[in-house]
Amino acid sequence: MVLGGLVLLVIGGEFLVRSSVALSFKLKLSKLVIGMTVVSFATSAPELLVSLQAALDGVSDISLGNVIGSNIANIGLVLGITAIISPLVVDRDFYRLNWPMMMLLSIGLYIFLKNDLVLSRFEGVVFFVALCVFLVVLIRNSRNSLTAVNAGEEVDETLAVVSTFRILIWLLIGGLGLYFGSEWLVKGAKNLASSVGISDYAISVTVIAIGTSVPELAASVIAALKQEKAISLGNLIGSNIFNIASVLGLTAIITPIPVNPDTPEILSTNIFWMIGFAAILIPLMLWPKRFQITRGNGVILFVAYIIFIVQAFT
Repeated sequence: MVLGGLVLLVIGGEFLVRSSVALSFKLKLSKLVIGMTVVSFATSAPELLVSLQAALDGVSDISLGNVIGSNIANIGLVLGITAIISPLVVDRDFYRLNWPMMMLLSIGLYIFLKNDLVLSRFEGVVFFVALCVFLVVLIRNSRNSLTAVNAGEEVDETLAVVSTFRILIWLLIGGLGLYFGSEWLVKGAKNLASSVGISDYAISVTVIAIGTSVPELAASVIAALKQEKAISLGNLIGSNIFNIASVLGLTAIITPIPVNPDTPEILSTNIFWMIGFAAILIPLMLWPKRFQITRGNGVILFVAYIIFIVQAFT
């Protein structure tokens, strides 16, 4: 069920991205806006559906573990492996806007959860409003920058001529794939956790998090192997921002997310791993080469991720 759920989530997510982009072209949105908002929201849909399904099923461990684990995997696993294949150049938007926003949301998540052991509807609204403000600032800043070029390149122009009927079919396939994929994944994870004798949270922060990060890993590795300059550190950081502000924000607005008292490691260790992986990017960006994530940096991130996985299970 876990594997089947992940496959359906990947298929559903792909069809949702296609249909969303095609629909955006019909609504006459610019490629920049489509690349930075529509594509970003659509690619966060699998995480959103998994977190929402888990929260509605009363398994808040999976909601929080999915996002915390995905954010750690995006930096430790995806960025680590990508940098080992091909060093990454850091642009100015990263440390001026994307990185501060990721740190602010990561620390904000810790404060909100530590305060009363629940992510409330109001806190969900705060996260989502912060995301909307961030996107407006990002789009204004990016109109004449390299980020605008990258965001535009992510958008497939052939989708501009897709018929309305095909868009509806894609939306239907995407919706069904995401719905059943999230249901199978959450049920499978609960069964898997009980059968091997570990917590739902340990499964969600490792197996589910890696599974929902596979599309980012595949895209980044392929781009690195092709030596494409469009591999953007901003894309991975953007995914982390969306995971907290959009996935947890929207889930909390629909149904508050409590911290399970049986899994104290959420607030005692793992959220600090997430904040630590985010914080270490600035010193890595400056050493040993300025404004570059080198192969050596990639090895450091990947080894740290392996240590995190080991401690999550032990």
